[in-house]
Amino acid sequence: MSVTISPELRRPLVDRFGRVHTDLRISLTDKCSLRCTYCMPAEGVPWLHRDSILTTDELVRVAEAAAALGIATVRLTGGEPLLRKDVVDVVARLARITGPDGPLELSMTTNGLLLPKLAPGLAAAGLRRVNISLDTLRAERFHELTRRDRFTDVLDGIEAARDAGLAPLKINTVAMRDVNDDEIVDLVRFAAERELELRFIEQMPLDAGHVWSRVRMVTGEEILEQLATEFTLTPLPGRASAPAERFLVDDGPTTVGVIRSVTKPFCGTCDRVRITADGQLRNCLFSREESDLLTPLREGGTDDDLARVLHRCIAGKLPGHGINDPGFLQPDRPMSAIGG
Repeated sequence: MSVTISPELRRPLVDRFGRVHTDLRISLTDKCSLRCTYCMPAEGVPWLHRDSILTTDELVRVAEAAAALGIATVRLTGGEPLLRKDVVDVVARLARITGPDGPLELSMTTNGLLLPKLAPGLAAAGLRRVNISLDTLRAERFHELTRRDRFTDVLDGIEAARDAGLAPLKINTVAMRDVNDDEIVDLVRFAAERELELRFIEQMPLDAGHVWSRVRMVTGEEILEQLATEFTLTPLPGRASAPAERFLVDDGPTTVGVIRSVTKPFCGTCDRVRITADGQLRNCLFSREESDLLTPLREGGTDDDLARVLHRCIAGKLPGHGINDPGFLQPDRPMSAIGG
């Protein structure tokens, strides 16, 4: 590792509540090729200025510093990360980074549209697995939800990821009342037939229009109740800090996950920290405060300066995201600008 961090700063990223942070989410771009109704308006949102986006050298330097402080896993996000032109090079360079426990483990969350073209190169570069977003199995509904006619491209992306050996392959589905909640069982069957793991996600208040409604959100409990009418679900142990509660479906081998960020938060075991595409560090997906990494990166900051920003950011982390608090305020940035 090429970073030089003083011994007193080369320690794990631990917050005031004893949570050790080992998972880093890096947003490669805020741009996206879809316009999902629960994420952004039809016309999109103002994109970050190109000059404010972290360069690959800057990304690698931050990741090296984070790895020295105990970060072991990195998930690449967006926007849509595959829209970054040098994404394969980003993966290759990050895959060469080694921390105290060995090489970084790299994964990605993507809409899958460009995987037929990029999956083989990403796998060869060191990407280990992908999560692909898919909220419906109906082409016309996909068009309505995403405002793009790209349903078959997502299916092709899933097959390309399987062929490239990016496993375990997970499908992320946001369940929405009167939108796709009639497909919950069908989606699990679709995943089972292809040896995929489906993960249902409660819709969170991270839309650009700030129109999220708790009433329209399908709860994790409702999802499990619907699945229980068709399948036998057996809880799997060993969740640790993972966001999803996992269940064996009909004695396996298929599993399904449910992420109840709103109704059953897992903040007490959260080990994640995020870097936006423009170099802002966030200690929580719902944080309204950010710590600036871009400035020290571009104004001669040392590796110790980067380590201090990381430590200060984690030290200020709150015990929970506060969605259920009366005074909760949605983050100013939408999910596409934060990175999932």
